[in-house]
Amino acid sequence: MQEEFIVSEVSWNDACDLLKQVREKVFVLEQRVSTQIEIDGRDPVCYHVLVKTKQGEPIGTGRLSPEGKIGRVSVLMPYRGLGLGSKILQALLNIADREQLSPVKLHAQIQAIDFYERHQFVANGPVFMEAGIPHQTMKRYSSQP
Repeated sequence: MQEEFIVSEVSWNDACDLLKQVREKVFVLEQRVSTQIEIDGRDPVCYHVLVKTKQGEPIGTGRLSPEGKIGRVSVLMPYRGLGLGSKILQALLNIADREQLSPVKLHAQIQAIDFYERHQFVANGPVFMEAGIPHQTMKRYSSQP
């Protein structure tokens, strides 16, 4: 039986503890990003997506800034490969369309470039280091008229 997941838009004020749980495990513990970089003070003004199991366990996150930059897309290791990253990204793109944010930008870790290209993002500019990890700037223009 396939597990069901709940993907929802949440506010930082209501869900910051759950969002931080996932991001700390993925970025701070797993990828060794410093907490000062990971929690950058921008969260209160961003749009957030949270994925939970049916039992309420937080397992994935992503955020969209008011300027149209996607970031902090993360899924806990045991839940990777189930399409949750795509669900998070699509929810963020739906918010971007609703808020008329185009183009949508992001800094992709280089191992995730193919993932974002499958979602119509296009790489631009040189590879650069961010938080000690190689990244690539990518953009996607709205499909909305």
